[in-house]
Amino acid sequence: QVQVVESGGGLARAGDSLRLSCTASERADTSYAMGWFRQAPGQEREFVAATAWDGEPNLFSDSAEGRFTISRDYAKKTMYLQMDRLKPEDTAVYHCAVSVYWSGSYSPGYDYWGQGIKVTVSS
Repeated sequence: QVQVVESGGGLARAGDSLRLSCTASERADTSYAMGWFRQAPGQEREFVAATAWDGEPNLFSDSAEGRFTISRDYAKKTMYLQMDRLKPEDTAVYHCAVSVYWSGSYSPGYDYWGQGIKVTVSS
């Protein structure tokens, strides 16, 4: 079993930046893909961004493209989501997920999920 833990959420104002972190437990293989999803109150969970292992392009949703970047520290088994130019509509609980095989934006393809971390952006 791989444990996944998110950190770095909180309150922000529109236009601010936040960085979310996601760390997978020791049992996670560095070749695993990692992704971010979010769920706003009363809405379905939606894909935000994903990264495969080194050398593969990152994938972003339309809403994240150009504002969010993703990076990965393989030694720490940690993925970072840098969110810039935040908007109120980015308010949601953000979940990190890990998959053995590349799943991109397909959430059922992810094998392990974190509990989620709340991000609130005020106008």
